[in-house]
Amino acid sequence: MNETLKNIYDRFSCRDFKDSPLRREQIDALVNAALAAPSAMNLQPWHVIMVTDKALIDELDREGMRIVGTWEDKSTQERFKERGGKLFYNAPCLMLILSDGSTWGTLDCGIQCQNVVIAAESMGLGSCIVGMAGVPLGGEKADEYRKIFRFPEGYTFAIGILFGEINSGKEPHEHDLNKVSYIR
Repeated sequence: MNETLKNIYDRFSCRDFKDSPLRREQIDALVNAALAAPSAMNLQPWHVIMVTDKALIDELDREGMRIVGTWEDKSTQERFKERGGKLFYNAPCLMLILSDGSTWGTLDCGIQCQNVVIAAESMGLGSCIVGMAGVPLGGEKADEYRKIFRFPEGYTFAIGILFGEINSGKEPHEHDLNKVSYIR
């Protein structure tokens, strides 16, 4: 099997990261993988923010958990409690991908996200795509966080991705061939 397919098949959502920070060359490689993503008409409707300030990631995590704790439906809160009570699983690096809101922006940011998580797998790093980063970024402190993270004017949160060394892992999900149809 070629290495690209192996990385795609082996990748899983890591929810238990080691404390160790990423090295500069790892961060640069992830950023370059993000910027290498194709986009409709090459408009590149994204802005990437790499957050390696662990205290800031932890603050965002606590604010997100605080908000989740106010939700009437407690199932999400319980799920995160079962996973250690954190939205960001102790990750030392958070990539925020922002979209300019254009027609293909969300799709293009998704393509960018896939580039980066496969790159992380190829580098031996764990990753986890976290839409839940939008909870604190869209909460009561949204304006404060927009300033802290220096969101460019007109850009909104699209997706978050956690990175770090894997502390413990799991098997990738099984392929469900019932989700495939062939028209011949």
